[in-house]
Amino acid sequence: MSSDFFQPVSGFDLPRFAGVPSFMRLPTLTSAHERYDEVEIGLIGIPWDGGTTNRPGARHGPRQLRDLSTMIRAVHPVSHINPFKLCNCADLGDVPPNPADLMETLNRTSAHYEQLRKAGIVPLTAGGDHLISLPVLRGLNTGSPVGMIHFDAHTDLFNEYFGGTRYTHGTPFRRAIEEGLLDPKRVVQIGVRGTMYDGEDIEFGRANGVTIIMIEELMDRGFADVMAQARDIVGQADTYVSFDIDFIDPAFAPGTGTPEIGGPNTHTAQRMVRELRGLNLIGADLVEVSPPFDASGNTAWVGASIMFELLCVLAESVSMRNNPGSAA
Repeated sequence: MSSDFFQPVSGFDLPRFAGVPSFMRLPTLTSAHERYDEVEIGLIGIPWDGGTTNRPGARHGPRQLRDLSTMIRAVHPVSHINPFKLCNCADLGDVPPNPADLMETLNRTSAHYEQLRKAGIVPLTAGGDHLISLPVLRGLNTGSPVGMIHFDAHTDLFNEYFGGTRYTHGTPFRRAIEEGLLDPKRVVQIGVRGTMYDGEDIEFGRANGVTIIMIEELMDRGFADVMAQARDIVGQADTYVSFDIDFIDPAFAPGTGTPEIGGPNTHTAQRMVRELRGLNLIGADLVEVSPPFDASGNTAWVGASIMFELLCVLAESVSMRNNPGSAA
């Protein structure tokens, strides 16, 4: 049960357009705060897009996601989960990147998440481009590979770009499998679509046991059937969730670096995240919101709404893990 200190500011007490924005109007804490060791779920920004190979701007994602997330209220309309009652949640600020040094930023990020893991804090991260998932997984690693459910228009399983560049937003999960951070037989990628370079990324994934569900299969089978398969594959072992905003059709979320037409709508995306209930979740991220490509802020609002969906299933999982035998 969450402490009153960790409750978000209500729109009944302060208008949503007023005050300093934080993720979902939660208290903002640093590691020096006297109540930092009470945090169970930390919402964290990684304002960095040094892995982007085409349209930049995701470095501005966390700031706009914070701003738009002030519209989030406390209770889920369908599950009636109030994540802020289940767990102590707080905005833990940003990982400070070095925009001029990719490798240093990766190292800073992995070190930051290692400290979170040691403090017992489960992260919900706002990117940033998709390369940020790699150092997050490094920091969360306890010596055994984890499973992952990955919502994306792309596999991000490429080996290299431009004749030898191995760290881009298209390569994080190739590296994560190679480094033993992910168990490929417990990785499910959903929604993959768009024109291809040569298909080598998909060949690599399937050859190593990754389950790749193309958009046509998702649409033909329906989200409930696909998510039942995903839950069966990851089972009850530790599982990470990564959600690229370009999973959603650009008609609904155009503000991203690599949009692909023919994706799900926002409602389907919400329903699919809800199907993560009951899994043993160790963290999640929402990446690739690029504000310069959507001046309306609608993509960030979609992203903040998906973050709330993720927070609800994450809080339920953390609560059950921290309070075994109790109902969430």
